[in-house]
Amino acid sequence: MGVTIADVATRAGVSKTTVSRVLNGKGEINENTVLKVRQAISDLGYVPSAGAVGLARGTTQMIGMLVPDMAWAWAGIVQAVVETLETEGFGLRMLTWNRGEESLRRLGLQVAAKSFDGLLVIEPEGALGYITELHEAGLPMVLIDDRFHRPGFPYVATTNREGGEQAARHLLDIGRRRPLVVTGPEGFGCTEERLGGFVDVYAQAGIELDRRSIVCGDFLFDTSRAAVAKAIEDGVEFDAVFGHNDPSAAGVLAALNEAGLRIPRDVAVVGFDDVEIASYTYPALTTIRQPMREMGEAAARLLLDHVRRSPEAATSRIIPTSLVVRGSTSGPSAN
Repeated sequence: MGVTIADVATRAGVSKTTVSRVLNGKGEINENTVLKVRQAISDLGYVPSAGAVGLARGTTQMIGMLVPDMAWAWAGIVQAVVETLETEGFGLRMLTWNRGEESLRRLGLQVAAKSFDGLLVIEPEGALGYITELHEAGLPMVLIDDRFHRPGFPYVATTNREGGEQAARHLLDIGRRRPLVVTGPEGFGCTEERLGGFVDVYAQAGIELDRRSIVCGDFLFDTSRAAVAKAIEDGVEFDAVFGHNDPSAAGVLAALNEAGLRIPRDVAVVGFDDVEIASYTYPALTTIRQPMREMGEAAARLLLDHVRRSPEAATSRIIPTSLVVRGSTSGPSAN
């Protein structure tokens, strides 16, 4: 058994009601009594549940955020969420899906304990059914980057298909008619949308991409690097590469450099996301900017509207992508 509020009360020599009042900041309490309770909490290592503390307040003033893992890829979104919540007087409780079923049980316990007022979700693979159940049970929730699932609860997404179209039009504008596409994981909605938009624009220009021109990079540097090296080894001819995220595109650059190909003269490269790495590669990556910070802020505000049951709360938000041109497609040697 963990330390309970009764243990704290016994250690401090006060009633459980007094401990509860200290935790919730309620009522007039003698300063010495407050100090004794806080010392007992410290001595015993008592951690009050957010639900217990929030019971008297009617809110925990905490928002949960579920992410697949703590990878840097979510940094822009998380930072914007934190900043937005702080301005509104809310804290953030991070949860990951690293341990599968164990993570599922931990999330269930947090929800049961009312540890937070609402949940932001960057969907872990295979978790949509469970989080949908939580929402249907009454937990306010917003999904960030809905992966084309279009759930029955609020979400914030970007224009993945239009982003693929933007990449294709840019490459066609600089005369690249033999593209290679390094996709994200199969089955991801964003992968399907980015690929679909890209392929359709080339089809409209009279260029059909064959199977050998589409390879999977799984959003990973090493996988994409190996996929492009294999394409070169197999004799696939291409004058441009569209990587479905920036780490993939960075892996593409590495493979091209190792093969002695000049960028962008021989091969132009476009990524997707515009995360920090895009500015640090050589040459710097042209990319489709996914508005991470805007998505994080919009998701936090949307969730708070639903937590507060605002009659003006929107159902969902779509924030558009944009093209950012850098050295991997531009410059005197681009054509």
